[in-house]
Amino acid sequence: MQDNAEFLLPAPGRIPWNKGKLIGAKPPLRQKHVWAIRTKLQIDQRTRDLALFNLAIDSKLRGCDVVALKVEDVAPNGYSADRATVRQKKTGRPVRFELTEQTRQAVDGYIGATGKKPGEFLFTASRGLGRMTTRQYARLLSEWIASIGLDPHLFGTHSLRRTKATLIYRRTGNLRAVQLLLGHTKIESTVRYLGIEVDDALSIAEQVDL
Repeated sequence: MQDNAEFLLPAPGRIPWNKGKLIGAKPPLRQKHVWAIRTKLQIDQRTRDLALFNLAIDSKLRGCDVVALKVEDVAPNGYSADRATVRQKKTGRPVRFELTEQTRQAVDGYIGATGKKPGEFLFTASRGLGRMTTRQYARLLSEWIASIGLDPHLFGTHSLRRTKATLIYRRTGNLRAVQLLLGHTKIESTVRYLGIEVDDALSIAEQVDL
């Protein structure tokens, strides 16, 4: 028994991978945070970052799918479409999403300024050396979060994926709709992802009077 306990102890001097890190689901942004970041990017004239931020919020895609977007995925005819369909890398399943007017304006402004063409990755690194990586995307998000006075360690790229989905659920209580928008295969995954508790479900049920 003693031997097993010793075997499970971490090696001397070895630093745990999660030392100093906050573990768990990253919270979504609040509406006021979204508008604060959006306004900051507009004032700073960060065209690419504004398009990336708006599109990440609307698409509700995972970070790996956001950076893998190509021009024709959202602007097949040279300008942004109202809706788009993307095949998710994790599940291989297609998911549809809407592009709001402000997102379309941001994306069109970015495409026009950079002259990007179909076949090219939509978001590239600052120096134009290949497509943006998920790590670069995460670093950008940390900058955006810090720029409005929030702690960047509390948020991650999944925060953007969860932001609009969480708002839709809170306003409608429609889990099935959120499941479709997130591209989840099981409703249980959506429940866990949104962090829905029994009290939430009861509050929704109480609003329905037969």
